[in-house]
Amino acid sequence: MNKNKQSGFEKIANKITQWTGSSWAFGFAAGTILLWVITGPVFKFSDTWQLVINTGTTIITFLMVFLIQKTQNKDSKAIQLKLNELIAASRKASNRLVDIEDLDECELDTLHEYYQQLSDKSEEDEDIHQSHSIDAANKVEDWKNEKE
Repeated sequence: MNKNKQSGFEKIANKITQWTGSSWAFGFAAGTILLWVITGPVFKFSDTWQLVINTGTTIITFLMVFLIQKTQNKDSKAIQLKLNELIAASRKASNRLVDIEDLDECELDTLHEYYQQLSDKSEEDEDIHQSHSIDAANKVEDWKNEKE
C-alpha cells in the first residue's frame, strides 16, 4: 500500500493524532492549565478569565472526539481485515465468520449463543486441546445422543 495516496486531511489527522498522544502534548496541556491558574489573581478570577479556559477546552474536546473516532474506525477496520485474513487462511476455521462485524446486534447475540454452546460442548471433551467447528461439535453431540 502506498502511503502517498493519503488525502491531505488523512495526513494532518495522523500527525495530530500522533502528537496529541505524546508526552509533549500532555506537557503542553498541563502547562496551559498551570499558566491559566497562575494568571487567575492577575485577572481577579473574573468571568472572562474562566470563560477563556472553558471555551478553549470545550472546542478542543469537541474536535478531539471526531479525531479519536476517526482513528478508532480506521484501527477497527484494520483489525477486522487482519482477523478476516487469519480466518480465511486457517484451514479449519469457518469462513462464515468473515465480515461478521456487519451483522446487527441481534444476529451477533445469536452467534454468541451458538459459540457458547460450542464452548459448553468442548468442555465435556477429555482432550482440552481438541478443536471443533460448530458443525463438527453438533455432529459429535448428535452421535453421542444416538449412542445413548
